[in-house]
Amino acid sequence: MGYGDVMGTSAPPADQRNDESHELRRLAEEQAALRRVATLVASGAPAAEVFSAVAREAAQVLRLTNAAVCRYDQDGSTMTVVAVYGERPSAFGPGSCWPLDGPSMSAEVLRTGRPVRLEEYTGVSGSLAAAARDHGYNRVAGAPIVVEGRVWGVISTSSPEAPLPDHLEDRLAEFTELVATAIANSEAHGQLEQLAGQQAALRRVATLVAAGAPPAEVFEAVSVEVAALIGADGSALTRFEPDGTVSAVSGWTTEGGYNYVGERYPLEGTVSALIFETGRPGRIANYAEATGEAPAAARAMGWRSSVGVPIAVEGRVWGVLAVISKGEPLFPDTEHRLTEFAELFATAIANSEAHEQLASLAHEQAALRRVATLVAEGATPQNVFDAVRREVQGMFNTPLDVLMRYNADGTATVLATAGDYLGPVGRRWPVEGDSAIALVRQTGRSARVEYSGPRHGPIATAARAGGARTAVGVPVVVDGVLWGVMAVGTLEPDALPTDLEERLTEFTELLATAIANAEGRAELDASRARIVATADATRRRIERDLHDGAQQQLVALALALRAAQSMVPVELDQHRDELSRVLEGLTAVVDDLRETALGIHPAGLSEDGLTPALKRLVARSTLRVNLDVRTDGRFPEPVEVTAYYLVSEALTNAAKYAETPIVDVTVRADDGELHVEVRDAGRGGANPAAGSGLLGLRDRVEAIGGTMRLISPPAAGTTLSVVLPLREHAARA
Repeated sequence: MGYGDVMGTSAPPADQRNDESHELRRLAEEQAALRRVATLVASGAPAAEVFSAVAREAAQVLRLTNAAVCRYDQDGSTMTVVAVYGERPSAFGPGSCWPLDGPSMSAEVLRTGRPVRLEEYTGVSGSLAAAARDHGYNRVAGAPIVVEGRVWGVISTSSPEAPLPDHLEDRLAEFTELVATAIANSEAHGQLEQLAGQQAALRRVATLVAAGAPPAEVFEAVSVEVAALIGADGSALTRFEPDGTVSAVSGWTTEGGYNYVGERYPLEGTVSALIFETGRPGRIANYAEATGEAPAAARAMGWRSSVGVPIAVEGRVWGVLAVISKGEPLFPDTEHRLTEFAELFATAIANSEAHEQLASLAHEQAALRRVATLVAEGATPQNVFDAVRREVQGMFNTPLDVLMRYNADGTATVLATAGDYLGPVGRRWPVEGDSAIALVRQTGRSARVEYSGPRHGPIATAARAGGARTAVGVPVVVDGVLWGVMAVGTLEPDALPTDLEERLTEFTELLATAIANAEGRAELDASRARIVATADATRRRIERDLHDGAQQQLVALALALRAAQSMVPVELDQHRDELSRVLEGLTAVVDDLRETALGIHPAGLSEDGLTPALKRLVARSTLRVNLDVRTDGRFPEPVEVTAYYLVSEALTNAAKYAETPIVDVTVRADDGELHVEVRDAGRGGANPAAGSGLLGLRDRVEAIGGTMRLISPPAAGTTLSVVLPLREHAARA
């Protein structure tokens, strides 16, 4: 009894057993193929390798001469060949992209989601059908690859001559059901890798931003990272400019060279133009067919096509991130991948620009502090003007800078200049024509001019002769009045930043206060100097009036009284004694008046100089004074008078308050300055605000540009030090 009898059935016929055996082998082969593909996916193989394996396994399992895996794009308008196995024309090679613009097997698979067979393409329109006919592939069959409920792509095969096996499209469909999961897993793995790559790239760029890297370095990093992730032959990062052009801010190519950073181009013929018009991603399929300056540069670098996406920074379209291909067109999903990448980097670019703005603000504040420090230290207005010009040049890296003050007679005076541009300092220019400096005077607003075109007026002519190509002038407004202009120029056309006016205006507004303070300080010093000079002249006049008037009259009266005394008879002793007492009192009054006159103005200072006058002053002092004068010769009169009164006031204060018998006085000239120092070892605690006369003395010292320092801690003595400039007063003498 056979096995079939035991089971209550008869043995199947031989043909049936052969069919079942064949089906089992086919299933085993398909399962083995699936395992091989799944192993690739599990090992982390790239998606391109997985797709190639799918095409190979399908062709081998189904005994086909060729097989292709194609992927539909997001909107179903095109199809891209992602893998090919076997003999197939190069036009249908991996990376080729076909529009689904007419009837075809691939279009029908996408439309119906079912397997499709076509035995004849004759009379069928459309790009894909026409290309198949041209290469003799009239017989085609395909089945959809459905991944996660959507028609992801198609596995297809074709034959130029031999008929296709019966039900081939159905067998393809059975195979795609097996490999769809592998493809989905491979895509998911690829998406995870892509996301990880994007995150790693973002971290690298963010690290640059956090480290304070300049924007140019950040932009270059963006270009390198995006080209590597997309697998493109090159990349470019461009920025839209306010003048309607696009500028290249960074780029990268496989050759390592990108020579267009800083260049500006019209939008014509560029992917940036498409994005500027629509605000959406754009694609240039072939630069050979594009016209314009930028496409010519692209062709010169060997670029064939490009894909770009907008970069939106803080709600505005800042620029374009583009990738370039020199060979096959870029994959249909490049726009999608590039958009995700651009969104990641928009924040980094915004942070980098914000970092640059903060750095610029810090530089501006530092520049203001440096100028304000000069003002606080009593720098002359000219020193302040020079500092303003240097700070502007350092901030904006402009080779031509000039600070000018407008005059009431329609001219402008050069106050500070770089390299004698429009100089020298002090030169007066008629403010005529249409130079940047003239336009600021006419309008009271900032002005920008290009000197490459016709410009009129003496300043414009001189600026052009000095090499200026572009210039910006910004008004300097002090206390609400147009005071002058800060003008900067460059030797290259269009080389000045588009926001220079705004940035320079902010800077001149900050500096206007410093200029006002410097001028106010200069006016105060001049006023104080006039007051001191007037007081000195008044003292000399009073001393002269006392000497020539009241003192001489009193001396004459004393002489007359002495003569009258000599004529009193001897017997009138009482009257003679009375006259003697009156004569002694009169002599004392004359002596007091002489001392008073000496205090009003130093006796002999104008004729003999500082050293003899100090020796006489010390001789009259009630203290023991160690006088050390380490200089010979004369000094300007304001310096000698100030030094004398300093020593006189210090000796008077020491006698009244210091409770010390000894005072040291040192006078020396060194490097254009006169140094005077008075020291005692008394009880200290001197306070200029307490009415000691030191406050007025400080005014006198500062009025002639000197400095005074008082050190007087309680119970530790007093040191009064003064430095008086000699060169400035010598020049005035």
